[in-house]
Amino acid sequence: MAKHMTAPGRRSPARERLLSTASRLFYIEGIRAVGVDRVMAEAEIARGTFYRHFAGKDDLVRAYLETTDQDIRDRLGAAREAIADPSAFLRAVAAGIGEELCGVGFRGCPFINAAAEYPERNSAVHQAVLTHRAWFHQALQDAFEQAGAADPARSADAMVAMRDGAMVAGYLSDPQKANDTLVHGVAALLAAD
Repeated sequence: MAKHMTAPGRRSPARERLLSTASRLFYIEGIRAVGVDRVMAEAEIARGTFYRHFAGKDDLVRAYLETTDQDIRDRLGAAREAIADPSAFLRAVAAGIGEELCGVGFRGCPFINAAAEYPERNSAVHQAVLTHRAWFHQALQDAFEQAGAADPARSADAMVAMRDGAMVAGYLSDPQKANDTLVHGVAALLAAD
C-alpha cells in the first residue's frame, strides 16, 4: 500500500463523503460515465485528499462495491437474527429484494451494473462483484440447507437467478410484476424442496 493512502478500515469524514458521493453518482449515472473530478467536485474534496484515500478510480469503485456489499451483509445478518425459521428467512429475503426493486430511483443491481461496465474478470472491480455474489449464494445455500432442501446449492442457484432476473425486470419493465414473480418463484422453490 502506498504511504499516502489511508489504511484499510480507517474512516475519515472526507473518505466517507467521497464514497457517499461516488456511490450516488455511480448508481444513478453509471460508473464509467462519472469521472473522479466530478466526484471530487460534488464531494467538495481536493485532489490531494482524494489520492490520500484512493489510489484511483478503480479503487474508489471497488470501495463503493465493498461498502454496498457490507450493507447487504448487515441487513441479511439482521434478518437472519430476527427470523429463526430458514424458510421464512428466504421468503423475507425475496420480499426485501422485491421492495427494493419497487423503490423510487431503482436503477438495477449495482453489482450487475458494475459487472457489465467492468467485464474483465481479473479487474479489482469485477472481483468485488464476484466476491459479493459468492457470499450471497452461500448465505442462501446455508438457509436452504437449514430448511431441508434436497439440493441446497441448486436451490440457491435458482434463487440467485430469479433475483437477477427480477432486478433486471424491475428496472426495465413493471417493478411490481417483477416483485410478485420473485416472491412467487421463491415460494414455489421452497414448496418443491
